[in-house]
Amino acid sequence: MSILVVSLLIVLSDQASKFLIRGVQIPALGISWEGIPYGTSVPVLGDFFRLTYIENSGMAFGIDVGGKIFFSLFSLLASIALIAYLYRVRTAPLGFRLSIAMILGGAVGNLIDRMFYGIIFGYGSLFGGRVVDFFDVDFFTIDFFGYHLSRFWVFNVADASVTIGVLLLMLFHRVAVSGDKPVHPSTSTEPPVAS
Repeated sequence: MSILVVSLLIVLSDQASKFLIRGVQIPALGISWEGIPYGTSVPVLGDFFRLTYIENSGMAFGIDVGGKIFFSLFSLLASIALIAYLYRVRTAPLGFRLSIAMILGGAVGNLIDRMFYGIIFGYGSLFGGRVVDFFDVDFFTIDFFGYHLSRFWVFNVADASVTIGVLLLMLFHRVAVSGDKPVHPSTSTEPPVAS
């Protein structure tokens, strides 16, 4: 299942980027990288795009459902289910398998943070870690029933991978499930529907 290489590359790039942002000390290997101080923003494209190091103990966008251990175990079981599902759909169209592989890679990337970062960085136990987030993008201002959003939630490579994977899944799901070929509107042989 070569599509799992995509998941592995996502996990590796996610973890490497998090160590670059957070910093890492491995004296046995002579590795010492300070990273960005917690809560600090580094402009990349002015104020529009910054690297801002924060940690998130909940799900995406700071949502907390069921506690850390519950969500970590759920993520672990979901990741195992996605691997099994990828095997089951190994002959499905590439776009469909790619979307599942991206979701899997993102889920595993954040799962590693939740499961092991507490131990690795010495602030918690197994399943007591926090997810490292750092992409900080300016967003148009939204005021909706008292809710105000002027910047997008800070996210990471794993979050982006899951989001893109879900969008691709919506695009390729019908093709994978029904076996239909995508049809360009100008080449469709079906009669137009009257409105």
